[in-house]
Amino acid sequence: MTTPLRRRPAAPARTAVLTAPTVSPTAVTTVYAALVALLSGTGRPRTLRRRSEEVHASAAALRALRARHGEAPALVRTRSGKTLLVLLDPRDLRRFYAEPVTVLAADPPRKCRGLDTHEPDPDGDGTGCARAEQRAERRRMSADVLAPGQPVHPAAGPILTVVSEEARHLSAAGTLELARARHAVSRAARRIVLGAPAAEDDELAGWLTQLRAEDKRLRGGPRRAARSVHDKARARIREYVRRAGEDTLAGRAARLADAAASAASAGTDGAVDPGDEARLWLLAMDAVPDTLLRTLLLLGAHPCEQDAAAAEAAAEVAAGPARGELPRLRACVRESLRLYPVVPDLVRVTRAETEWRGVRHPAGTSVLLPAAFHQRDPERVPAAHVFVPGRWKNPGADQDIRMAPFSHGDGRCPGDQLGLMITAAFCAEVLRGHRITGTRPVLDPVGPLPVTLDPHGVRLTLTRR
Repeated sequence: MTTPLRRRPAAPARTAVLTAPTVSPTAVTTVYAALVALLSGTGRPRTLRRRSEEVHASAAALRALRARHGEAPALVRTRSGKTLLVLLDPRDLRRFYAEPVTVLAADPPRKCRGLDTHEPDPDGDGTGCARAEQRAERRRMSADVLAPGQPVHPAAGPILTVVSEEARHLSAAGTLELARARHAVSRAARRIVLGAPAAEDDELAGWLTQLRAEDKRLRGGPRRAARSVHDKARARIREYVRRAGEDTLAGRAARLADAAASAASAGTDGAVDPGDEARLWLLAMDAVPDTLLRTLLLLGAHPCEQDAAAAEAAAEVAAGPARGELPRLRACVRESLRLYPVVPDLVRVTRAETEWRGVRHPAGTSVLLPAAFHQRDPERVPAAHVFVPGRWKNPGADQDIRMAPFSHGDGRCPGDQLGLMITAAFCAEVLRGHRITGTRPVLDPVGPLPVTLDPHGVRLTLTRR
């Protein structure tokens, strides 16, 4: 990657596109290493140590940009000739989240094929690049089924029963690693989305795992094989949807789809297939095991927080209608996501010419919001590198523009509350009967936490209470 950040002579000094900072070329390059792999569809495997070094260098380079040039967006050009507008000021973050998709598109035009995990459509019109009318219908279905904004899902009773039953796999061996967490969560996800019979469908689980793996190399991989797996998974999921009960997400989606079909004329372009939505929800839950393991690791390194969370988990058994709230454990999950976000960088593409700080940028400009950097920015976030779940108890913390575990605005994850409820419930099931007495890696409970935390290397020792 080259690193010239060009200045436009006509632009005012405070809003100009930036010149190169006085940091090493290696440091500047690593800021965008992961993003370049995304845009180019290439990338080489990196060790955990190297990734950690790159994140450190990235944060240092971004701080150097801000110190040298102020907080105006920085324009960077990659070797492939693509330009990235990097946002460094919270005021620009607010605008980033507020802009509609007609201005900032979450799915880059003509690049949906490479970024669409769920349907490798050769024409680039898969579920990730839904038409505008279908987007609106999908948002309505997500709002009705996933219940964003409601801490306790309307189907919390059946969902929490599933979590309780599947969580037994987590503590069966006295140790907890990623493979065991993925097994338990995957079974629970299939039951929550599709119904109890899907829990034993190892073939479907294998297809979904293969689709996730194919997504990482979709542009250069065997697309015919990916299409075959996609078609088989799609057909199997549709079978489950047809038989899904009312207490499953797929069942709720199917009822909504039937109601919409009866109220609209046949062949409406905006119609949403509940099977496709069910597949999206299953794939989205792939992030839960990693977050679950990191949250428990952090609690294991902070005994006082672990004891308080365990007490909440024990009291929650008798909570009755309030079962599922778990505010302290939810705060722990949020803090884990702040420190180790599922999506460290957000990228959108301008649909038309836009102006940022007095500088005009053409349509097709990629706008990068380095979320992980802002969430751990010591100049803006108190105790940025320390596990402090209490910060999420402050009024308005969920709307803090600096911290966005689930994004903000129209791009906010519609399953945020459901995901929090499920992850916190899994944590509660573990802590209710066990104490985390040993962890690998060993974390400093007082000093700064590592900038990366690979869940593959996490191993927890559980002792019965």
